[in-house]
Amino acid sequence: MLLDVRNVVKRFPGSDQPVTVLDGVSMSVAAGETVALTGESGSGKSTLLHIIGGLEPCDEGAVIFEGTDLTGLDDAGRASVRRSNISVVFQQFNLIPSLTIEQNLTFQAQLAGVQASADDLAQSLGLQGQLRKYPEELSGGQQQRVAIGRALAAAPKLVLADEPTGNLDETTGSAVFELLVAQARDRATGLLIATHSERLAGLADRRLHLSHGRLTG
Repeated sequence: MLLDVRNVVKRFPGSDQPVTVLDGVSMSVAAGETVALTGESGSGKSTLLHIIGGLEPCDEGAVIFEGTDLTGLDDAGRASVRRSNISVVFQQFNLIPSLTIEQNLTFQAQLAGVQASADDLAQSLGLQGQLRKYPEELSGGQQQRVAIGRALAAAPKLVLADEPTGNLDETTGSAVFELLVAQARDRATGLLIATHSERLAGLADRRLHLSHGRLTG
């Protein structure tokens, strides 16, 4: 199994007592599998993705990635795994404004020591003719395509996508979602994608729902 999440618990400080956001969450993602994660705003979807990606610690439980418990690693160890094997697609794009689209596309691959062709990425993402531009010159949908391309360029084994269509109109959002799923399947990459849309979630191989800190499938 590529990813195995076991009984993860996450609490945040509350006014009177800690608030449990994730209450014994367990799930898995196989190589090449697309899993959609649904749930209301504030249900903990982003928190779960951040814990899986090693961006945030959990209070209890384990996140096993290819046999290694990420919760047992220090910050440098988790960053190393993330840099080489796990990519995150953020809702807010997080492109680097001072870099061209070509440089943004290959930035993560360079950090991972992977050779990536910006021309090939642009072709597969429908971004031909945009490589010399800067993020501010592109539409929201185009910027999200760049964010997807940047995540895939490093040839990760797992992609975590946090509401990647949340800031897009329905038509553009559907196109971006379908592109992300298609690219992940084509590359045999595990994909865990958080979305509010039941319709888009139906495009995944499997879907899970997060409510009151627990998962149902």
